[in-house]
Amino acid sequence: MPERLNFLRAKVRRSFHRFSRGLACAGLGLALALPAVASATPATSVSVREAGPALWVVQDSDTTIFLFGTFHALDSNSAWFSRSVRAAFDSSDELVLETLVPEDPAELHAIISRQSAAVEPQVGQPVYADRGGSSFVASAGQAMSAGRSVGMSVDHGADAVLRRAANDSGKPVEGLESFEFQLRMFKSLPPTPPQAARRGGKGLPDFIGNMQSAWKRGDNGGFATLLGNMRAQSPRTYQTLFVNRNADWAGWIAKRMAQPGTVFVAVGTGHLIGPDSVQQQLAARGITSARIS
Repeated sequence: MPERLNFLRAKVRRSFHRFSRGLACAGLGLALALPAVASATPATSVSVREAGPALWVVQDSDTTIFLFGTFHALDSNSAWFSRSVRAAFDSSDELVLETLVPEDPAELHAIISRQSAAVEPQVGQPVYADRGGSSFVASAGQAMSAGRSVGMSVDHGADAVLRRAANDSGKPVEGLESFEFQLRMFKSLPPTPPQAARRGGKGLPDFIGNMQSAWKRGDNGGFATLLGNMRAQSPRTYQTLFVNRNADWAGWIAKRMAQPGTVFVAVGTGHLIGPDSVQQQLAARGITSARIS
């Protein structure tokens, strides 16, 4: 009986982690659902020195902060975690992610229950029920399903790979936001526009697969288009997911620059692109950044 109980606990824990990390994919799913617009947000202009996922550096005399744009769900090919990305990670004193999903299943379930995103786990029943009918959660599910159909998983996502590497090496890991803050934020988002809710479908898996390939090449053009779509069709969602958070994170980085050391900050690629990016928010504070891959 104890063995069976431990098995069920582990299964629930894995389900919670996949769902909660998958919520981070919902911004991508929502943007994919929004109609294309004629003029997309231009990608940040940088000089690419090495092919690979986008990596920037912010530096002064005694502090180095790497800014890495992640893709939250990937296939099992982890060749992206090499060269500049690996060197920057290995040289860092700590890893900073968007959020840290609680490791304790009881703590995780309590947080999600408080935000009305989960029901009490029952054998044979879904772990999650979207009580509020959140279109954001539905969008996350659509994006995750499309990704799985082409071999992608949040367990192979850049955030998960980096966190495991940090744990294996004893590197401290910190979150820019609490997990509960993120759930509250998701709940606050407005409904998906009706025309957007009808999009997606058969072409979504191929599109997400192509986005993954572009991410691995460091090509951010497609991400810039998605951000332009979201900004045009759902300004409030764009403001909540990107503008406000990028400003907060830039403030955190600016404050951290006052302390010596090396930090590897990994956030979704969309936060490092366009006129409202973290880098642009830093520039407004007089802090420059440079792309190294």
